[in-house]
Formats: sequence, structure tokens, C-alpha cells
Amino acid sequence: MESTIQLVEGTTSKKVFWSALGTGIIALALLLVSFGISGVAYAVPIAGVGDFYVEFDKLEGNGYVFYPKMGETSSSDSAPQGTNLIDTLTIDNLQLYKDFQVGGEWIRVKITASKPVQITGLQHDAGLIEANAKFQNLVLQEKHSDDWQKQFQQTSSKITLEHAKLKTHYLFQKTINMNGMRLTVEKINKK
Repeated sequence: MESTIQLVEGTTSKKVFWSALGTGIIALALLLVSFGISGVAYAVPIAGVGDFYVEFDKLEGNGYVFYPKMGETSSSDSAPQGTNLIDTLTIDNLQLYKDFQVGGEWIRVKITASKPVQITGLQHDAGLIEANAKFQNLVLQEKHSDDWQKQFQQTSSKITLEHAKLKTHYLFQKTINMNGMRLTVEKINKK
């Protein structure tokens, strides 16, 4: 008995396509919810989405370093900003948000944590930091270099920021524990 192979021409079914897309979006949502339930994510870079804001009631960190740099933003290839490095830190009442203009309306994507957030290996590039700040063993140091970004550095063994609002361009954490995380996407009134 001989078997024959029949060639079948196919077309893309819109129903199957939209079902697969919907399943992918649901899988992404479940992944984000699992971060909220487990509260742990590793190596979390947030970049390339332009200016976003970080607000919190209090940050306590150890091993702080700051230096100026030029970096990319959503509106410029190169803009002045500062890099903040902190070895370990805890943040109370953390809120991160980014606003998008979609047509004539504004949409806000917001991540909050109702419990203290523990972070290791933070790198944060900001264009503006508004806060009440305290430092221990603060050192401001100039260095001779042809690279202006290496000519100034600020270090301290401990940093405390209270009632802070940070205009952020890049954020990376080696590890982050966000118990009580909540992600919302909503319309807002913004002029």
C-alpha cells in the first residue's frame, strides 16, 4: 500500500490570529500578576520608555555613589542627568508611573507597592530629584580627567531620602522584592 502526500494551501485565520494574540496578552498579564504575588523579580531594567516618575515616602540605602553624565531621554538623544548607584536599599510607599498621550487622552501606567520594597544593585539615572536628604560620611570629590563625566563624584556610606519625587530616565535593579505590588493602567485628567 502506497501513501501519498497531499499539499494543502493555507490562509491566516483572523479568528486564530486574534485568539493567539489575546492568549499572549493574558500570559503577559499573568506574569505581571505573579510578580505581584511572589513579589520578587531579578535584573529588572526599565529603560527606553522615556521620562517616568518615581515617588516614595522614605528611602534608606547603603553604599551611595553619584556622578553626572549625558544620557538618552524620550525627547533627546543626549541630555544632562545624574547616575545614582546604591548597593542596598529599602523604600516605603513606592510609586512608579509613566504618562502617555494617546490621541486626545492621557493614559497612566502605574506600579505601586503597599509594603516596604527591598532592592540590591540599584542604578538610577535622573534629570531631577526633589527630596529631603540626609547623608553619612558624605564626600564630594573632583578628579583630573579629560572626560568631564569622571571629573566629579559624590559618595556616602548611607543615604536617606524622604518625601521624594524623581524624574527618571533609566532604572535598573539587580534584585527587587515588591510585596503588595499593584499595576494599573488608567485614563487621567492632564492638561
